Amino acid sequence: MKRRQFISLLGGAAAAWPLAARAQQPTGQPLVGLLSPLSAAAWVHILAAFRRGMRDLGYVEGANVAFAIRYADGQVARLPALANELVALKPAVIAVGSPAAVLETHKATRTIPIVGVTSDDPTAVGLAASLARPGGNVTGFWAEGDEALIGKQLDLLKHAVPGISRVGIMINPDDAADARSLKALPAAARALGLAVRVLDVRTAAEFEAAFGAAVREGLQGLHVSQSPLFYANRTQVTAIAARAGLPAVYGFREFAAAGGLISYAASPPDIWRRNAGLVDKILKGASPGDLPIERPTQFDLVVNLKTAKSMGLTIPEPFLLLADEVIE
Repeated sequence: MKRRQFISLLGGAAAAWPLAARAQQPTGQPLVGLLSPLSAAAWVHILAAFRRGMRDLGYVEGANVAFAIRYADGQVARLPALANELVALKPAVIAVGSPAAVLETHKATRTIPIVGVTSDDPTAVGLAASLARPGGNVTGFWAEGDEALIGKQLDLLKHAVPGISRVGIMINPDDAADARSLKALPAAARALGLAVRVLDVRTAAEFEAAFGAAVREGLQGLHVSQSPLFYANRTQVTAIAARAGLPAVYGFREFAAAGGLISYAASPPDIWRRNAGLVDKILKGASPGDLPIERPTQFDLVVNLKTAKSMGLTIPEPFLLLADEVIE
């Protein structure tokens, strides 16, 4: 299938990072802390990509590097305690996924280097002075932070299912990243001629009711959040959507693999493989404040034809030709 990649790597240099601020390391091998907002099962392939990236750079777990891993199991409320737990171990660096996890880890330490993945503009939420020159103890990736992304995803849904005009936007209002993503919604909807309805879901127990409301209100499609609540429960979410006959567009590829109709987003495994490079630079003495915050280079459009057929949908052939992957 056709592979499309956009590259926008921000460069630059910054002031030296004081050695006194470096976290203490275990004798013989550096300790790398890892904080995932997901469960171990949901994060397994992302962790595998990070480990692969570290191995490619010459790191052998248990020989010249050690990992301390904590999982929030999709519960944002657990992140502060887990972040503090990792900080107490005094690792050489902490690699973190999700906006909330990055912010909580940053609250827990301003000295230990952090390699974070966030959908928020790092300069807007106080994580960095600039993208090219972060200046503090945080570097990493600004992933999915483009306000045009929600518009792109809605546009893809509209092209995959011609004729839709009323779409539901399913979010977790307790997730700050979801709340901020809605800022791009009015302009995106107007540009596409779509009427949108926001559907709030705070717990997995509310999925059925939310999809039921979408059906009763005659919505013709859905845009589903990729925040931890939805990602951790993606099999349940995509199954309910298919059963309700609601075409939906999701973010990460894992949603389509779990039965979602369409997914379009940056590739988490690719980001975490590249995160290993940033961790390597820090372990070799680089300051996180000197390492530019990067953007994703790999975006995947995945279409699940099996799901389309089960819903009685015919995806236009030109749309399928755009896909990086078609699941049949």
